[in-house]
This record gives sequence, C-alpha cells and structure tokens, in this order.
Amino acid sequence: MPIEKINRRLFLQRTSLVGAGLAMPMILSGAARAQSFCNSPTGSKVVFGFNCPQTGPYAEEGKDQLKAYQLAVKHINGEGDGGMLNTFKGTALKGNGVLGKKVEYVTGDTQTKSDAARASATRMIERDGAIMISGGSSSGVAVAVQSLCQDMGIIFMSGLTHSNDTTGKDKKKNGFRHFFNAYMSGVAIAPVLGEAYGKDRRAYHLTADYTWGWTQEESIKNATEGLGWETVQTVRTPVGAADFSQYITPVLNSGADVLILNHYGNDMVNSLRQAVQFGLRDKQVNGKNFEIVVPLFSELMAQGAGDAIKGIYGTANWDWKLQNEGTKAFTKSFGEAYGTPPSQAAQTGYVQALLYADACERAGTFNPEGVVKALEDFEFDGLGNGPTLYRGSDHQCFKPVLVVQGKENPKDKYDLLQVVKEVPTKTVTYDPSIFGGELGPVSTKC
Repeated sequence: MPIEKINRRLFLQRTSLVGAGLAMPMILSGAARAQSFCNSPTGSKVVFGFNCPQTGPYAEEGKDQLKAYQLAVKHINGEGDGGMLNTFKGTALKGNGVLGKKVEYVTGDTQTKSDAARASATRMIERDGAIMISGGSSSGVAVAVQSLCQDMGIIFMSGLTHSNDTTGKDKKKNGFRHFFNAYMSGVAIAPVLGEAYGKDRRAYHLTADYTWGWTQEESIKNATEGLGWETVQTVRTPVGAADFSQYITPVLNSGADVLILNHYGNDMVNSLRQAVQFGLRDKQVNGKNFEIVVPLFSELMAQGAGDAIKGIYGTANWDWKLQNEGTKAFTKSFGEAYGTPPSQAAQTGYVQALLYADACERAGTFNPEGVVKALEDFEFDGLGNGPTLYRGSDHQCFKPVLVVQGKENPKDKYDLLQVVKEVPTKTVTYDPSIFGGELGPVSTKC
C-alpha cells in the first residue's frame, strides 16, 4: 500500500477514536524516539557525574582522580590550555562543550564502599540529571555502579578498576573500561620476575578480600606457576585494615621466599611498610634473598610507602614520565593546575571523560544507543598510552602494559618508579570468552 494511504488511514482511525472519546496510544516519530532516554538534556548544559573515593583506604587515588575530571571538564568546555584535546587524534570535540552544550558536573564520595557508591550514583542520576557516571578506585565499587547504571539507562565510564570481572563475568553493555586488568598484569610481569628472581621460587600471597584481590591473586598465581614457582599459601585480608602484622608474621615460618601483596591504596602502603619493618627483605630463605612483589603499583602508593618501595616490581597502566605527546600535554596541564604530576588514576579518569564526550559528539547524540556504537571497536591515539582499542565484544581497552620498579635513588618524591619494560598490546590481548559474562542490550530507561 502506498505510504500516503497508510498515513491517511492512521489519521482517520485516530480522529474516529478521539471522536468516540477513546484514548489514543502515542505514536512517536523517529526524532521523538531518538530523544527518549534517561536524562536527555534539553537545555544549554549537560551534567556528568564523578563518583570517586574521597574517604576510605583508596581516598588518595580518588582525590587525584577527581582533580583530573575537573580538568577534563574545563578542557572540553574550551577553558585552559586544552590538555590532551590537542593530542587526541581525530577527535570530534571542538572545545565548545558537547553537542553545543556546556558540561557541568556533580560529585559523590564512594567511600571505597559499594553501597555508598551506588547511593551517590543514584543521587546524581535522579536528583542532578547526570547523563554519565565515571569514577571509582575499587573494582567492587565499579562492578556495583556499572550494574546500577545499566539498570538506570546511563553510560558508565569506569575509573580505576583492575578486576578481570569488570569486563568479564560482570560486564555490561552500558559500561566501558579504559584501565587494564589483573590478567594483563600477570602476563606482563611474570617474565620480568622470572628473569630477576629465577624460576625456582615459593610464593606467599596476601590478598584484598573482594573481586579485585581474588582475580589479581588468580592471575598472578597462574602466571608465576607457569614459570615454575610454587604457591605456598594464599590468605585473604580485609579492605581497610590498618595493621597487617597478624598476616605477615606467619610468612616468616612458611618456607616462602617471595611475598606477593595483592593490595592497593593505603592497604598496600601499610602492608608493604610493615613487611619491611618485620625484616622480610633482610632475610634469606631457601638460599635466596627474600623478595616482595606488588602486582599493581602507582606513584601515589609509592609516595606513601617511602623507602620500602625501592627495588619492588609491579605493573602500571600509565606513568607521567612517559615521553609521548599526550602524556606531556596532560602532565603539563595537571601540574600547572595542581602543582604535582598526575597519577595513573587521574590519567584514566581524564581520558574516560574525554572519550565519552567525543563519542557523543561523533554519534551526534547523548542517547546511550548511539554512544555505545561510537565507542565499540573505537581505535584512538594521543591520550598517553599509544594506539588503543576499545574492544566491542567486552568493552575492554587494549594497549601496552608497563612493568615498573621502585627506584633506588629517586630525584624527588615524584620520581619513585621507573618503567623497566613496556609490554606490547599483542602480548596482553586475550580471548574475551575466557572470563565469561554477557554484555546484553543497551539500556536507555530511567
């Protein structure tokens, strides 16, 4: 039937029903349907929600991350020197906001607790009209908030989250992760450990008792046992424990000659310093010098641990001393704004804000359906990590991984880690099916 006759028939049916006093179902046009999504911005502004730990054991990472988000908003709006917008290759952003709207932001304190994080994210979405949520320095928080955002039809651009589960069994269509994961850390660091410490080692794990710690322990165990190392014991520790002495004491009599600290933030600072105070690094076991490994490292943690980090190996997502144009631009902007170099938590948060804004601009919409399409299998460069892929099958970013080591003779408190190896992307790339999970459909509902 010709389209003109179909439209006329629909019009006659509508008028006859209205005349009879019957309610008509709303028939949305394509344009109307395109705008039917949660917190669709209608005015001259759009609101981003930044949900970071400002208290709790990961607060130092969260505070630095929040500074970076604030800087990203300035650059997106055309304020300041533009930072990595000047090096972001092929970006659609013009320094005039996003799709002609000025970006504003609201903040929340996750307290490094999943319940608190969900509550603050809910408030930002329902009360403040946030169109996107980003942040977090805990994988437990990231998984919880990602699930919430999926349910509420909001895009979640996770901040610092390292658990395999975030883009594995707990992945969601509305969630995206720029940070690397525990599997990548294990694959990257194991050959370095084998070369430095040999392949005949006995390892004792102390592990943060939540999703990140569990997958980090599993990943580093698999990688080191692949070298020939023996795992002597694995012990779970509570997040936020100030005193780790009761967990460190048994290590002395275990027969282990390596202690692996699957801890992050203040937990890593406390456990590493206490392990050194207990004299572990001064001991010889099994005819070998006792060693300590911190699989996930950061400059902020190194500052907290002080001299205890000297010689310690770990992995990192990024380092402010990298000599690429994106890193130089961001470090300059952040340093001028706040007087310190940025952390990896700051860099990944800043980049996530830019990537979301750019995806909206390229898609021509804030509708999650368009944003997801713009981000999936998106390849980009110029944001500090070299060529990077946002893989469509699991929303995980793939880029080189850094193996770092605490410097023996740092120049100052911002020069504590050295990059000893940059592991190529292809080495840390894996089949997405190994961690399970289903992305499911895009959600746009409130």
